[in-house]
Amino acid sequence: MSRASYERLRPVIELTVGYSLILLVIWTPNPIQRVFFWTAFAWIVVTTLALRRAEDELGFGIRRARRAFWIAAAVLATCLVVIGIAEVFGFLHPLFGPKPLPVHLWGYLLWALFQQFALQDFVLLRLLRITGHPMSAVLSAGFLFAVAHLPNPVLTVATLLWGITACFIFLRYRSLYVLAIAHWMLGLCIAVTAPNAINHHMRVGLGYVRYGTPKDSNLAAPALPNTPGAQSGIGGTQ
Repeated sequence: MSRASYERLRPVIELTVGYSLILLVIWTPNPIQRVFFWTAFAWIVVTTLALRRAEDELGFGIRRARRAFWIAAAVLATCLVVIGIAEVFGFLHPLFGPKPLPVHLWGYLLWALFQQFALQDFVLLRLLRITGHPMSAVLSAGFLFAVAHLPNPVLTVATLLWGITACFIFLRYRSLYVLAIAHWMLGLCIAVTAPNAINHHMRVGLGYVRYGTPKDSNLAAPALPNTPGAQSGIGGTQ
């Protein structure tokens, strides 16, 4: 294979391997799940940084974050309305997990930042090279993001909508920080308002399927407390 042919196939190969690893994380139990998690984590980070893109192109520029701050403010207002409605109708409940609240919140913020890095810098930028069309890349990225949350009905719908929206926002503002903060607030909002009988403590994949069964005790905790091998995987909101 010539170098030119390899460069054309490179984004397809990298995306296929990375997304396959994500699905393996989501659908395998511990202890093998943690092996797949750290393999996927390393693959996503190393292959993305190896492209040597500029800081602003990857969304780490501070100046662009200031321009997009209104998005985080809008998401905060929306979440407060949803939480208020949940309180009125009796759906509001505490966050799940034994960790202290500050650890819980900061851990999930870091997890949200990595998920946006994976969605935008790893998935979306490669789909742009593969398809050559922004709309196709955005819709495909949103679809892959949602598939990584099956069979959780709440998160599958939420991540389809957020994945597409976040990709459009990223192409306009190139700010991972704002997207991570918005993701963080939306995830927490869903965690305390969606009924656990349906949401299964924000789990996806094998964790969602085995929720409440005897085998559930052998699975990792939900990802909201930022446990690396969490059954919600890498691509998900939680």
